[in-house]
Amino acid sequence: QVQMVESGGGSVQAGGSLRLSCAASGSIFRINAMGWYRQAPGKQRELVATITPIGTTNYADSVKGRFTISRDNAKNTVYLQMNSLKVEDTAVYYCNTASWSGSESPLNGYWGQGTQVTVSS
Repeated sequence: QVQMVESGGGSVQAGGSLRLSCAASGSIFRINAMGWYRQAPGKQRELVATITPIGTTNYADSVKGRFTISRDNAKNTVYLQMNSLKVEDTAVYYCNTASWSGSESPLNGYWGQGTQVTVSS
């Protein structure tokens, strides 16, 4: 069974940085694109960044130029470096699989607990 374990969230002021990590178990990680999703209270889930096993990345317009996704295939881990954080980045961040073309394709039932990111002004 694939499980996602997210970590690295916290509270920062606007303009600050955080680095999120997601450890995934199982061989699915190695052959799937991975993505970082976020959900703010009262809002729909948003896919913010994806990365394929060969390193091709895609970003939502809202984070382009500020966030960087990367992955370590040997460690089954995907990262999200978040710089120049804004108040509107406040959300719970989750990782899950994604499509190779950069769209949502999560494994439902395998969502982790997420990690809270809170950005204050």
